Amino acid sequence: MKTHTKEFQENLTPETALTVLKEGNQRFIKNLKTQRNHLDLVEETSEGQYPFAVVLSCIDSRVPAELVFDQGIGDIFSVRIAGNIVNEDILGSIEYGCAVAGSKIVIVLGHSNCGAVTAACNGVELGNITALLSKIQPAVDVVRPSVEEFNAEAIQTVSNTNVGLAIETIRKESPILKKMEHKGEVKIVGAMYHVHSGEVTWI
Repeated sequence: MKTHTKEFQENLTPETALTVLKEGNQRFIKNLKTQRNHLDLVEETSEGQYPFAVVLSCIDSRVPAELVFDQGIGDIFSVRIAGNIVNEDILGSIEYGCAVAGSKIVIVLGHSNCGAVTAACNGVELGNITALLSKIQPAVDVVRPSVEEFNAEAIQTVSNTNVGLAIETIRKESPILKKMEHKGEVKIVGAMYHVHSGEVTWI
């Protein structure tokens, strides 16, 4: 299979882009991944790239976005940071993917059993990790009043909440992306990857 072309990217709607990702995840969980010649894709993309999606996900080694959505070299922008948090640099990267490079959809992808979210729930403080976890703290604060303790279920609720707040932050702090979404040029969607099954569910 060849990489996605400029024509494919330009003619793709945000809704169809979402369908492509959903279908890719179904292939992944059924172990029906698309056959690709990666060296051919390297050559094809050497002069340019036309990714159709931006995926903001965690650095967790179990959540490689290209594999999870059965995509190849040149197909998606993968933005990875612990806890799939949003900051100025992340926003700039997403804006580049959509406003400059033409991607049609932004996925904020959380995952189950997230170590960063668990650490935030437990109040971990350690070097620069402390500042990073502070960006997950708003989700912890939302959930804390409704739970007696941060057990596995409560931590997962924080993970879900963290995805939702990340999307709110993108819309609030990026007038570019908010305008593009309002005009129907891009779609901003939340999702959750389940490490035990490989399935992505949509929030």
